[in-house]
Amino acid sequence: MANAPVTVTITGAAGNIGYSLLFRIAEGTVFGPDTPVNLRLLEIPPAMNAAKGVAMELADSAFDTLYDVDIFDDANKAFEGANLALLVGAMPRKKGMERADLMEANGGIFGPQGKAINDNAADDVKIVVVGNPANTNALIAANAAPDIPNERFTAMMRLDHTRAISQLAAKVGARNEDIRKMVVWGNHSADQYPDVSYATVGGKPAASLVDESWLSDEFRPRVAKRGAEIIEVRGASSAASAASGAIAQSRDWVQGTPEGDFTTIGLYSDGSHYGVPEGIVFGFPGVAKNGAWEVVDGLKVSAATRAGIDANVKALLEEREIITSLGLL
Repeated sequence: MANAPVTVTITGAAGNIGYSLLFRIAEGTVFGPDTPVNLRLLEIPPAMNAAKGVAMELADSAFDTLYDVDIFDDANKAFEGANLALLVGAMPRKKGMERADLMEANGGIFGPQGKAINDNAADDVKIVVVGNPANTNALIAANAAPDIPNERFTAMMRLDHTRAISQLAAKVGARNEDIRKMVVWGNHSADQYPDVSYATVGGKPAASLVDESWLSDEFRPRVAKRGAEIIEVRGASSAASAASGAIAQSRDWVQGTPEGDFTTIGLYSDGSHYGVPEGIVFGFPGVAKNGAWEVVDGLKVSAATRAGIDANVKALLEEREIITSLGLL
């Protein structure tokens, strides 16, 4: 191998999303064929046997790029030396659970994990928060890691991005690869604002190929509620596509986004982009260069897009108020 090994820590590694992630990381999708990977699987004690089974399968796959697999139920040990951390494991919303209850439960997960990353991870660690509510969980983790730059904590909004591409491609009869410059503003939730204002299809403006009634009545609601639609049809959540989103976001962060395109990335806002206030994790148009994300500035914001951004700001500020009241910030 031409490069030094990297260490990747995955939480909730024996769960459905973690299971879908691990084999693609092990085969070199994120870091490329010349970089060996050491995997560290973090699980809760009742799932340790399941994690051991996953480790056995990884060993049986004999990937050239997989050097080592370790299993932990201790976050401090699991994040030791981590270059990439995928925070997948989260408390799902249960029947009768209020939003504040969900955030309090996840605060007990992502706060300690943020501290463990702060105290043990490598200096160049990159964090992708997959577990929902992803944006606010990323904020909780970042707050618990004062020694790590806030921009290293990202929320996984790539799934929303690819859902938007897929829906547009199906509508206009194009291939996914023909679509460029899609963006989903805001929150990984039903509040999100999928936006084709800047998108192109084979070089043509996407907005010229679809009408506003389809965008407002079908496209935006379907992208925002696609997860619920899949649960209704499949009887289970969208684990494989969520894993694909996390892989794509991590790969672009490491290897860079394609020239002439941008993607959607959930970033900690510093207050300098598109009127989004400081201190929330927000979905922006972004590019990755030299291992760092940059917000794409200068896009013309229509009245409809402005309203979508503002609605998401309001929702995320409300979530921040909840976790503040719970003592998680």
